[in-house]
Amino acid sequence: MGKKIKIKLETGTVYQKKEGGTYYYRYQVNSERKCVSLKTTNQEDALKEARKYLPIVQATTAEVISAHVKVARELEKQAKKLRLKDAFAVYEKHPNRAMPATRHEEISYEKTFEEFIRFYGPDHLISDVTPEVAEQFSRHLKETKIAVNTHNRKMRRIRKIFTTLKEYYPGQNPFVSTNLQRKVREEQGTTVRRLAFTQEQEETLRQVLDDPKFKIINKQEIKVIYYIGMYTGQRLKDCVLLQWQNVDFEHNRISVKQFKTGKEVVIPIAAPLRTVLQDALDWKENSYVSPKEAARYMTKAPNGKVVGDNYVNIDIMRVIKHAGFEHNVEVPGRKRKMTVYGFHSLRHSFATFCANAGVPKAVVVSILGADSEIIDQFYTHVGEDAQIKALEAITGKAVVSREGKAEKKIQQILAYLDSLDNLSPELHQIRSILSK
Repeated sequence: MGKKIKIKLETGTVYQKKEGGTYYYRYQVNSERKCVSLKTTNQEDALKEARKYLPIVQATTAEVISAHVKVARELEKQAKKLRLKDAFAVYEKHPNRAMPATRHEEISYEKTFEEFIRFYGPDHLISDVTPEVAEQFSRHLKETKIAVNTHNRKMRRIRKIFTTLKEYYPGQNPFVSTNLQRKVREEQGTTVRRLAFTQEQEETLRQVLDDPKFKIINKQEIKVIYYIGMYTGQRLKDCVLLQWQNVDFEHNRISVKQFKTGKEVVIPIAAPLRTVLQDALDWKENSYVSPKEAARYMTKAPNGKVVGDNYVNIDIMRVIKHAGFEHNVEVPGRKRKMTVYGFHSLRHSFATFCANAGVPKAVVVSILGADSEIIDQFYTHVGEDAQIKALEAITGKAVVSREGKAEKKIQQILAYLDSLDNLSPELHQIRSILSK
């Protein structure tokens, strides 16, 4: 077990009251002991802050009084009183606030800060928030059993808000410590992940959409949305809200300005997609390719909150459920179930099919619109052939792949069948199949 840190400077001492806690700077002026909080649990940052006081505490008596007055005034100026319940209204008008690409992320900043206020209390001042409070909130979030990435996004949002409002508290940002972030390895034991559809599974989805016995609201439009997702790899919102002005039949391409990233991508129209888009012209009634589902997607609750995205997602998931694919799975340590198959799986599938076909990564990025983890997931795989070559170079011996072993067994079976004098019709058939 470690010890509380105590470091002597030229004048005064930097120390912790408890192991792992906030650092303080203690010094004497005219035989009177004084102590100030350095507002950080990081030793290097604490020493840096403490050394700012050295010119003051090492000055003469008259200078000390003057200097302390100046410092007090500066701290008072920096720590203007701002209550947490009023802080976000100040933040959202600040020129240094975050500028997310989407309205959804802007709302997420506000919701995350509201969550922190509920935890700590609305009447506290911004300057009351210490690194210990930040650490307590981090522990609180972990207890809510949210995903690691969700936890870390929330902590980054609050850190940005405090960085923006730094004039309202003295010292360092209480949310700056990297210890507030959770480690990805905390979920490395979780084997459940978003899965990509195989080509056979996508064919099953198409059969469900064409099955006259399968009933679903706005079924023709749902089919179009699925085909856009399958053959462009775009996100659900981009597919649902695609407009006819972005469909260029003459040059056979679709242009999409992605809602999440703001990035504009141009994608050739695959033949199956072209067919369903041309069929969709029969019900063209406004600017949207899927007008009824687009209107449904933009449905708002009485309080003004957009809730239609959930409605459309339910429509989408009904197709996946009817196809017999497991969609939600319980995961130990997480409150919410993890989605295994959903519309976003089509985006994973798109990247998978491209990687397997040897399509360069840059081309896939130009279509999916971002050098995301989805792309990296499939393009960091070097391939079994390259691994086999590496092992052969190290060992100096040939390494037989799984495919190579299977081929060797087939040749052995064929040789055995050829050694038999009289083959039955069944064995002839087997030999014929293996010889193809």
